Amino acid sequence: MQAYQIWLIVAIILVIVEICTAGFGSICFAVGATLSALATGLGANITWQIVIFAVVSLLTFVFLRPIVMRFLEKRSKDVKTNADAIIGRKGVVSERVDSEHHTGRVAIDGDDWKAVSVDGSVIEKGQSVEIIKLDSIIVTVRSCN
Repeated sequence: MQAYQIWLIVAIILVIVEICTAGFGSICFAVGATLSALATGLGANITWQIVIFAVVSLLTFVFLRPIVMRFLEKRSKDVKTNADAIIGRKGVVSERVDSEHHTGRVAIDGDDWKAVSVDGSVIEKGQSVEIIKLDSIIVTVRSCN
């Protein structure tokens, strides 16, 4: 097995590790291994291969990784997922919301949720409401009327 093949195998293993983790760290070393494989193909000796691997890995880890992490972090804050995605949405009262008697249900996108009003007021069936908060399986709503 030739040296460039070993570097490519290392790069592939590091990409697989990156797929299984979420830190964007292993991919930096995979880039270093790939460029070392390229340098090997161009005739670089083992010393240069290791230097290229170390320098490229370090540079991508120090300069590229923070940029990518900031981009991914910004995108993840903008996207609401799972049940949190209903906050701010509109729904229709399917059963009178009466916080005093602990009754009330709201239909949101075809799902029926137990509901309480944000200010303790009664909201009649058929009224439009906005979802303010989610606490386990109970939504807190505010009348839109």
